[in-house]
Amino acid sequence: MQLYHHPYSLDSQKVRLALEEKGIDYTSYHINPVTGKNMDSSFFRMNPSGKLPVFKNGAHIIFNTIEIIQYLERIAAVSSGGDSISFSSREVVAWMQKIQEWNPKFFTLSHIPDKYRFYVSKFIRRVLIARMAECPDLAGAYHNKLREAHETEDKLKNKNVLQGNREHLIRLLDEVETQLNDSQYLAGEDFSMADVMLIPVLARLVLLDLKDEYINSRPNIAEYWVLVQQRPSYKKVIGRHFDGWRRYKTLVKTWCFVRIRSMLRRY
Repeated sequence: MQLYHHPYSLDSQKVRLALEEKGIDYTSYHINPVTGKNMDSSFFRMNPSGKLPVFKNGAHIIFNTIEIIQYLERIAAVSSGGDSISFSSREVVAWMQKIQEWNPKFFTLSHIPDKYRFYVSKFIRRVLIARMAECPDLAGAYHNKLREAHETEDKLKNKNVLQGNREHLIRLLDEVETQLNDSQYLAGEDFSMADVMLIPVLARLVLLDLKDEYINSRPNIAEYWVLVQQRPSYKKVIGRHFDGWRRYKTLVKTWCFVRIRSMLRRY
């Protein structure tokens, strides 16, 4: 089993948390979307959307985050003989879908300083043009990604899009806060795949230095956040890359790569 992912990818974090919680072994392949590695032809032929993560088990390839997690639950059930592993309840699945409905892309990009965002966006567009020239048979798919990149920049200029995205997040967090009045975890007293979906969202808010505004202002979520950070899966998947000084190492390494490649015009 192979997982193509990257620490920056919020959906990748969700799947990796599920893998760690279920104790499933897999081969890890890092595909950095900020440096355009998800546009390399070898990956793009497997997943023309260029999105992460991608889970591959033999000839079986899955792109959808929730579908991957549910597939992992089935693998865990088979591995245990079906005795000790239970599948997610309807309540858990409902929470998973609700969390997945919020798109973090515009929220994240809108909180990155313009000069850095524009620089990376320009780099990615040049990567796409270079790959289009290298692989004419994939030109149509690359052209779609190029158009998507331009559309993203246009939407980031639209205050209504950004406000709607922010309000969606606030509604989600308020609903989570209410739910945590009655239980320790999102779907009950036991940790579930619903929590696996939520943890990366909270981690993203912390990474963007928005913890006080979105987490600490909600007492139940603040308490929950302290609790879930103690899990080994969190420490391995997110903590090792983004807790404390580690996040600067992770971000600086990528930024240097983009700057050097841009100066050398190697896309």
